[in-house]
Amino acid sequence: MALDGKAPEAILIDISTRLLARGQMLATAESCTGGMIAAACTDLAGSSQWFERGFVTYSNAAKTELLGVPAALIAQHRAVSEPVARAMAEGAIDRSHAQVSVAVTGVAGPSGGSADKPVGTVWLAWHVDGHTHSERCQFAGDRAAVRTATVRNALAQLAHLLRS
Repeated sequence: MALDGKAPEAILIDISTRLLARGQMLATAESCTGGMIAAACTDLAGSSQWFERGFVTYSNAAKTELLGVPAALIAQHRAVSEPVARAMAEGAIDRSHAQVSVAVTGVAGPSGGSADKPVGTVWLAWHVDGHTHSERCQFAGDRAAVRTATVRNALAQLAHLLRS
């Protein structure tokens, strides 16, 4: 998802304005970004009015313990998969006081990739208006570039979904 020429701060202002207008809160569930989405959100002054909490669930055990992602789901599909990203987004809703969530799980590199999930593969999921949406992205670059692109895309699509 492109940023439509907007800087990340402009996207965060858009997200915050829409969440405030809806009277809703946001929760994040992050694996490969390690809390970068939550950090971007809380960099914006006043974020406590619309940002409820962030879950950093880097390990599979954390995904299960903190978000309720079934261990069998992770075993069947692996952590970097659509079903797990969707379960993370839904778990963030179930385990918080938020009504909106964003979740990411991926292979940031430089190692850990495979033939079917090369470095740069990221699954993103959003829970908005009672529906869970997901998207697979393939980002280029080093670890920092993959993580930065993941944050940008997660926020850009969240802003889009809140406008829909």
